[in-house]
Parts: sequence; C-alpha cells; structure tokens
Amino acid sequence: MSTTSPQVAQRLRRIQKALGVTADGMLGPETLTALEARLDLAATRKTISLACSRKSLELILQFEIGSRAQYERLYSRPTWPGGESGVTIGIGYDLGYTSKQQIEADWDPFLEKPERAALAAVQGAKGAVAEQLARGLRNINIPLAAAEPVFYASTLPRFAKITRDAFPGVEKLPFDAQGALLSLVFNRGASFTGERRSEMRAIRAEVAGGASLARIAAQLEAMQRLWPDTRGLRDRRVREAALVRGSRRSYEEGERVDV
Repeated sequence: MSTTSPQVAQRLRRIQKALGVTADGMLGPETLTALEARLDLAATRKTISLACSRKSLELILQFEIGSRAQYERLYSRPTWPGGESGVTIGIGYDLGYTSKQQIEADWDPFLEKPERAALAAVQGAKGAVAEQLARGLRNINIPLAAAEPVFYASTLPRFAKITRDAFPGVEKLPFDAQGALLSLVFNRGASFTGERRSEMRAIRAEVAGGASLARIAAQLEAMQRLWPDTRGLRDRRVREAALVRGSRRSYEEGERVDV
C-alpha cells in the first residue's frame, strides 16, 4: 500500500467520512468499494462513452506507469514525457491539455491549495517550455493513492469521450477493442492530420464502415514505423492490436467497465 503524506491522508479521511467508511486516511479495499459504488450511481446520471474490458484498462495503466514501485520512483513528481507534451502528473495527466478549472476540480481532494496553484500556473505549456517548467515543480509529490482516483474517475472518462468522437461507431466494437482504441487515443491523441496519422485515418474509416477487426489490428501494427527507436511505443501498438484481434471472445460477468 502506498505511503501518503499527512495532507493527503487528511483529505482521504474527509472523503471517507462522507462515504461512511472507516476514516483511516488510506485508500484501501473498503474505500475503493465505496468509491466504485458512488461512481456507479453517478454513471446512471451521465452518458457512458465506451464499454471497455477490465483487461484493456489494466493494460493502459501498465503502459502508463509500469508498476506501483515504478510509479513512486519515476512518476510521483511532475515530469515532461517529451515531444509536444505538457507537464504531466499522476497517471498520464497532461497539464498542457487540461483546463485550469478541470485541474482544480480533479486535484482539490488530494493536493493543498499552493500545490494546485503551482500546477495551474503551468497549464497550457507544451514542448520545451514545459520541460523547463517541470524542473521547478519537483517539490510536489503525488502518491499513487491520489493518482488512481483521478485516473479512473476523471481522466479515463474524458479520453473515452474523445475516443468516441474521434472514431464514430467505436461503441459497437467488442469490449477489448473499445479499450484498445481508448489506449491509442490516450497515448497519441485524436488528430488525423498529416502523413504520420494515415493509420489513424484508416482505422476511423474501418470503424465507421463496418469494422474489420483484423484490418484495425493491422493498422495499429503498421504504426510501428513511426517509432523505429522507441521499443515501448512499438510494443504498445502490438499489444493493442492483439487486444483487437482477440476481442470477439466470451466475457465473464464483471469484465465490462463503463467509461
């Protein structure tokens, strides 16, 4: 179980009291169950964008942080992933592409006001500017116990909507395939402009035109050409393709997650 700062523990206790569970300041099974129940109730009052498999969502988490130990070692403090990314916190939470209002709403339960203000101050910065700004935020620590609730309750639903808007008809695909395309958009965004996005355009056409799972998988694998020197991204596309190819399987009860 992750170690939390006194400030985060205090906020967790406040949340736990509101949920009616033991207020021990730790994000344990009892608290997670209560949060899931609260989120299920909230889901009935909003539009669900995608129905993904738990397997696919776990794969996204694995791609983003590797393991709990790796998260605490590499990602618990603000970073800059490279390229046109902004300062990134938690589990793939890019401040360069998130509004100040959203940052405040998502992190208010877990971070103190000065920390939230420091993050809001770098909102919108991308590329080399974000790289420089990230170095000045290394005093902010976000334990996994804070990052996970934001990832599941806020970040994934926002990207699920982006995915559904980008690939009309994606919601008709099997659960594994929906999760694979969510992973793709989470990683690459939803732009279709330029030669480097030719496979994205081909996938959009497949999804809109009847969705050959084999051809969608082939386009995901074809994207490996874009990163000849980046094994992690090539591996991500291959594993997403495998999810799509095997997505017409029998799903056990509880495997579906509405996002």
